[in-house]
Amino acid sequence: MTFVAPAVSLHGAVAVPGDKSISHRAVLIGAICEGETVVRGFGWSEDTAATVRAVRALGAEVVEEGADVLRIRGVGLRGLRASAEPIDCDNAGTLVRLLAGILAGQTWQQFELRGDESLSTRPMSRIAEPLAQMGAGVESAEGHLPLGIEGRPLQAITYELPVASAQVKSCVLLAGLYANGQTTVLEPVPTRDHTERMLRAAGVRVRVAPGRITVQPPERLELGEVEVPGDISSAAPLVLAATLLPGSDLILSAVGVNPTRTGFLDVLERMGARISIFNRRTAGGEPVADLSVAHAELVATEIVPEEVPRLVDELPLFALAASMAHGDSRVRGAEELRAKETDRIAAVAEGLKGVGAHIAATGDGFRIRGVPTRPRGGRMASAGDHRIAMLAAVCGLASRDGVEIEGSEAVAISFPGFFDVIDSLAQR
Repeated sequence: MTFVAPAVSLHGAVAVPGDKSISHRAVLIGAICEGETVVRGFGWSEDTAATVRAVRALGAEVVEEGADVLRIRGVGLRGLRASAEPIDCDNAGTLVRLLAGILAGQTWQQFELRGDESLSTRPMSRIAEPLAQMGAGVESAEGHLPLGIEGRPLQAITYELPVASAQVKSCVLLAGLYANGQTTVLEPVPTRDHTERMLRAAGVRVRVAPGRITVQPPERLELGEVEVPGDISSAAPLVLAATLLPGSDLILSAVGVNPTRTGFLDVLERMGARISIFNRRTAGGEPVADLSVAHAELVATEIVPEEVPRLVDELPLFALAASMAHGDSRVRGAEELRAKETDRIAAVAEGLKGVGAHIAATGDGFRIRGVPTRPRGGRMASAGDHRIAMLAAVCGLASRDGVEIEGSEAVAISFPGFFDVIDSLAQR
């Protein structure tokens, strides 16, 4: 249990942990590369630690150097070896879905993927079905973990995603590294493209057209070095807190600004936020920049289904922003939130109503009546979800009476030092 007291403003400069999505991919792809991959700026969290443990169990060597540097000695495309015990993916959805695509190509070996109670409720049929179409042996517990995978010779397919999902897209593309022919994924709207960028950097022929991504199986992979930018999803709570608190002046350095991930910044700016993006550069094939954030009064807006993939992790934060804006806001097309670590639509609506916000859950999102004043405060439960825990913390900073967070330790899933950072920035 953690109590977050109200803040007058946020002041200072800070760097957030390395991007979780890119950190996962650097370890997984590095493990099947030739030679050594050096990962700088690795974002340690409970989720990414699970990925490191998984590739070690499968035979790759990972050496830690300092706080955020890894050296991964890869075993080559087909060099992973089944472990005696099931691979424990803990709570990491990215790990289980991406690793499944890689293991499907480790011919005539059998693997088992397990997860914690939360991960075991999340749908796995969305990866089991395309992998089976490609020829892999896949068994699940009625569409959930544990997931059994037998690597077999794979055939390329053209797969149309039933829902926009970077994890499912990545699973199929990674399996496509082992397939006979060109593997193509068709996506209804663009999703984060970290896998495509990293595969290209590793030497894979990747063709990208609107709504279509194609990979050709390579002879070998070689990454060399990966520089991981700051995680924009970890920066987002701080951006929102500085926007909501009068007098704030916040600098966030070296944040990844991949356009498939910056939907929350775009929506906040549409609402009137004062966010400056400067010192743009490229690191490790990813766009990076510094952010400057100051307080602003916000106005209501609507998020439509086509926008959701670009800010799906930040939609809980949007709900808080909208509850303190002028006017009525709505989110549509976000039913994917119900299949996250918890049912985020229900958890957000229940949590924010409990501290005084005017929000109603819908089947695919929220309806929110904005009241441009500080919410009352009170108690919020994280339900074991790191995004809900961080939402509760921002709500505490912006509230009149503070917020007591039940299950606050969930922040360690993605941002272990989160509470220390907000304490260092908050002016009280």
